[in-house]
Amino acid sequence: MPSIVIPAHNEERTLARLLDGLLDGAADGEFDVLVVCNGCTDATAAVAAGYGPRVRVVETPLPSKHQALRLGDEHARGFPRIYVDADVELGAADVRALAAALAGPDPVLAAAPERRLPMTGCSWPVRAYYKVWQRLPAVREGLFGRGVIAMSGEGHARIAALPPLMADDLAASLAFGPAERAVVPAARVVVRPPRTWADLIRRRIRAATSTAQLEDQQRESAPAGRGAPPSARTGLGDLRALLRAEPTLLPALLVFVTAALVARRGARRAIRARDFDTWLRDESSREG
Repeated sequence: MPSIVIPAHNEERTLARLLDGLLDGAADGEFDVLVVCNGCTDATAAVAAGYGPRVRVVETPLPSKHQALRLGDEHARGFPRIYVDADVELGAADVRALAAALAGPDPVLAAAPERRLPMTGCSWPVRAYYKVWQRLPAVREGLFGRGVIAMSGEGHARIAALPPLMADDLAASLAFGPAERAVVPAARVVVRPPRTWADLIRRRIRAATSTAQLEDQQRESAPAGRGAPPSARTGLGDLRALLRAEPTLLPALLVFVTAALVARRGARRAIRARDFDTWLRDESSREG
């Protein structure tokens, strides 16, 4: 029985669309669905409880995604273990496809679905940014930025010892080599992007801050003499390669670079203060 752990902090507007998709077409008892409401001040727990025995609800007053994930692990009943953000959309068939990738004839330790980013209602700069972002090799091949990561028991054992990090999905992705992880074409998740430039920058500042935290942790824990740790940072070479392949991407590339520079500047204060707890949340993607 796959266990689906959903950390949720004030997600009353988004949780139902996720749970509707997960449970539609799923047999009774097919999935162990667990919603971990952390620090909620809205009706998130009531929304989850409204699904009856098909969804279990655990509550904690602490608004911490990392602690919610650990609490979910304590209550989850089975493997594979599938961690799902409360603001994405995933169906029962997608869960089955992820589980199959972890248990098939050539299994991997960790898997994630293909992502779909609906751009309806997004401003032109946001659309331009994601036109580039989705083409980056690390973004196409990594498990991060999808809101869903599935792990076998062996894979879970590897990431269980990771320290609390803002970039939990990036850290989990980098914990597995290319042969140990897979993006599963038969599974699809809908990830709603920010609609406005301001909300995009909030997300990118959070990403820049969390990446800096992860790299600090990698440096501190790396054995002496070991090579550079794995990274998903975008280099100038990646952008040049995109431009050579698609010259018409130039305007979008300029938007992408501008967003990266603005976000890096905005993250400096938090990085200097080592503030890795302030979560800059995008509300525009939760509308509608």
